[in-house]
Amino acid sequence: MLTIAARPPSETAHTVAVLAFDGMAPFELGVVVEVFGLHRPELGELPWYELRVCAEEPGRELRAVGGFSLKADHGLDVLAGADTVIVPGVPDARGEVSPALVAALRAAHAGGARLVSICSGAFALAAAGLLDGRRATTHWRYAALLAERYPEVEVDPDVLYVDNGSVLTSAGSAAGIDLCLYLVRGDHGAKVANTVARRFVVPPHREGGQAQFIEAAVRPVAGEDDGVARSMAWALDRLAQPLTVPVLARAARMSERSYLRHFTRRNGTSPIRWVIAQRVAASLPLLEAGDGTVEEIATAVGFDSPATYRHHFARAMRTTPTGYRRSFGTAA
Repeated sequence: MLTIAARPPSETAHTVAVLAFDGMAPFELGVVVEVFGLHRPELGELPWYELRVCAEEPGRELRAVGGFSLKADHGLDVLAGADTVIVPGVPDARGEVSPALVAALRAAHAGGARLVSICSGAFALAAAGLLDGRRATTHWRYAALLAERYPEVEVDPDVLYVDNGSVLTSAGSAAGIDLCLYLVRGDHGAKVANTVARRFVVPPHREGGQAQFIEAAVRPVAGEDDGVARSMAWALDRLAQPLTVPVLARAARMSERSYLRHFTRRNGTSPIRWVIAQRVAASLPLLEAGDGTVEEIATAVGFDSPATYRHHFARAMRTTPTGYRRSFGTAA
């Protein structure tokens, strides 16, 4: 049996409370623990989050999918005092949500906490009335059920996550990583989020939604020796240069037809869409730093015009480069 103990409290750290429950799948909880509970010496003196794992009955043995169990040290009362509350799922999307959990979520929201759901956790937020009149998402297999059970919720089954300010929802399990990194990016900026993503060995931002759930590729793992991986590593060091399929195929020492086939099979997207996603990601720390105009940044990361950059940036980030800088720049 695994006991998840709390770290010593901090007066200045942002507190994250995550729900554990009997019969839960451990992946979603593990994502939250990895992002918000892991010590990060690579970030220097930056104050990190304080994680609290909570359950309706603290200290009770909770069974997890896979044949092991865990205990949480904290009860639902901790949710009301947390800065961020994360619900990584519910025991049964078709069942009733515990009245105690509903009351705790409402109290946390009333107290100013940021409420976050992963996968079926949206059903708990909906049961508490926190998604009424809001756009929200959940795993695609539960989207129709969520819309049926809670008609006041505007369910969007195609996106990875939805940000309503104080209430955020994400799609299936891996989308929980996307949303957690998004929270880190909003709290600490793109540079820190990128550092966390590198340790996770995932992209700091994935373009697209659930319909193409492997839209953007993971950066090649050091040591890989296939042609596609080599071409990706080569391209990441040359984003400002023209990167066409023929250029990338030559870097991989493959024919264009073979390169396209292998790249798409390996990464779930086309080479050009992958390059665009990497260029947008590379522009984020430049926007944050505040050095250079949008036009200069567009050129620095390889877009042929500011208009093209703005188009792809808005498609990927759901805001403009100027809007992103206003929110996450050094001055902000």
